[in-house]
Amino acid sequence: MTADTLAPAPPPLPLTPPGVYAPQWDTGLLARALYREDISSATEVLDLGTGSGALAVQAARLGARVTAVDISWPAVLTARVNALLARQRVRVLRGDLMEAVSGRSYDLVVCNPPYVPSPSARLPRRGRARSWDAGRDGRAFLDRICAAAPALVRPAGALLIVHSGLCGIRATLERLRDAGLRAAVTDRSLVPYGPVLRSRQRWLVREGLVQGDEDREELVVIRAAHT
Repeated sequence: MTADTLAPAPPPLPLTPPGVYAPQWDTGLLARALYREDISSATEVLDLGTGSGALAVQAARLGARVTAVDISWPAVLTARVNALLARQRVRVLRGDLMEAVSGRSYDLVVCNPPYVPSPSARLPRRGRARSWDAGRDGRAFLDRICAAAPALVRPAGALLIVHSGLCGIRATLERLRDAGLRAAVTDRSLVPYGPVLRSRQRWLVREGLVQGDEDREELVVIRAAHT
């Protein structure tokens, strides 16, 4: 599968205040994958790390019954307001990923987690960087989601997760497969470096994660389902 030259434009939302992750290229790529799923009024969707609520609102527009989760209170409030403005019913909960819906499972789980490698192993507890920093290898949240996926996804359901090639596409596929799921890359796109990656480029080069002249990042959507 070759990478698209550019991901689809992210879905617009009326409210994206500072400090809340606004829809970007990864949001648009995941939204495109969402549209390919067989969603009806009986479909229960979970949006993990909802941010501004863009994907949750899109799923609700497709007719799904949607629960959205974020650990950030500003994100929770923003997602609630955006759902209200879009006239869509979305249940928005505050919590740390799956802990907010412990014991529940869903027909479709969509997730755009923090995945940017950071010079600091410590995860930020507040501020804008909380939306993207994911430890030195970028996998602080990805590995948790992979481990929880088999219980979170119903037998006939699926997980859609988007992340950067910088944090290990193969590692995600292997972890999901080791957990007993079928997993494959369904979408790839190359997008220009944003401000965060540009600011960290020297560190990324030293870590061997990028070449010095690179200026585009590969994004992937991985779909996982029970075998």
